Amino acid sequence: MTRMTPFDDVNRMFDRMSRQFDETWGGFDAMARGDGPDVDLAEYHDELVVVADLPGFDRDDIDLTVRGDVLTISADRSADSTEQDQEGEEGAWVRRERRSESVRRRIRLPDEVREDEASATYTNGVLTVTLPKVHADDEGEDHHIDVN
Repeated sequence: MTRMTPFDDVNRMFDRMSRQFDETWGGFDAMARGDGPDVDLAEYHDELVVVADLPGFDRDDIDLTVRGDVLTISADRSADSTEQDQEGEEGAWVRRERRSESVRRRIRLPDEVREDEASATYTNGVLTVTLPKVHADDEGEDHHIDVN
């Protein structure tokens, strides 16, 4: 037999409120607030390598630009309003926790890079951007990086 205390009702109420808050606002994690994805930046003799966690995005959702010494990582995922089975028949959501999401992160690089030689891969939710270094006297303009 479990002994009840006057605080049991209060604890249950806080648990219920916490669950409701998570169900309503759970999609507003650090990435959705604008803090952006977590990144690692490694510097080698002739290149910089940026690794970013972008789970749940498709390759086509990701946009990368670099100008001078700033790399910008953007990703947008939109939630479908209906679910379709393999035959294309539409259904209604019973529970929907995955939401539309947009993230953006600007990373100041320790050196300027050769924008036209930059490359990127995206595997299992991890984006890896390789940026060959360049001398500081080169002119800079926006360059789009294709994600492979």
